[in-house]
Amino acid sequence: MPESVIKVCEIRKVFENEGRSVVAVDDVSFYVKPGEVYGLLGPNGAGKTTTLRMILGLLQPDGGYAEVAGFRTSVDSFEVKRRIGFVSAAIGLYQWLTAREMLLFFADVYGVDPDLADTHVAEIAEIFSLEKLLDQRCATLSTGQKQRINLARALIHKPPVMLLDEPTLGLDIVGSKAVFDYIDLLREQNKAIIVSTHRLDEAQRLCDRFGLIFEGKLRMEGSLEQLQRDTGQSSLVEMFLKILNEESVAVESRSDSKHGLFTEEKKTHDVTSIPPDATTTINISDLEKTEGSHE
Repeated sequence: MPESVIKVCEIRKVFENEGRSVVAVDDVSFYVKPGEVYGLLGPNGAGKTTTLRMILGLLQPDGGYAEVAGFRTSVDSFEVKRRIGFVSAAIGLYQWLTAREMLLFFADVYGVDPDLADTHVAEIAEIFSLEKLLDQRCATLSTGQKQRINLARALIHKPPVMLLDEPTLGLDIVGSKAVFDYIDLLREQNKAIIVSTHRLDEAQRLCDRFGLIFEGKLRMEGSLEQLQRDTGQSSLVEMFLKILNEESVAVESRSDSKHGLFTEEKKTHDVTSIPPDATTTINISDLEKTEGSHE
């Protein structure tokens, strides 16, 4: 069995916001092996992108660690970046460069031998059918053509690890299909792949294993078959709805418990302060007003 290329162990990140601490990622752990597509799934604000930024070495974790190909991101962030290809929803191309110049520029940034860079560009151009576009300026390309250049750019240094953050966001059916084919290609090239998305139906088609993250915590993890067996639900959408429902019930339970405890304490205080021979009625609205004055 191949060793994991990506290892995330109890990673944690806390941000300060207006004097209070916000836990964005809370002791998340998972691994990804070569040739495996791991879906890091959750709604907006769940902690997906923050987790990817820590794997990339762009953010220092407040606890735990991430490793890529044996290099720890908090210690060897430069070596980590050399081994990762990154694709996001934003297509970041230099408009005044040609597609060839763009790819050669990133080859240089990633330290590809100049004698090999032209060969890499030719190989990638063939894979993505870019031969006729290589000498056109990026500003003249269509959205779909720019997307193909963006996908090719992430592979120019032949990294063993690929991170894709919301790669189909804002794309039409044709653009999304290109991303699906791209991920299939990465799998065939035996790369370790993380796809971060909130599009659960797409992830279910693409990924081998899943990590369902919500409010910074990894709530469930495993293959689709494992998650179906553990949850009794057939789709990732149904699983997430179950998580949301359970969380809602838990919050209401904690709220009711806190309110009930306070009310009981208040009733005890009021009763002990009433003379034993007095007759009185406790009004619930009065208790609520009293409670509000203590918050």
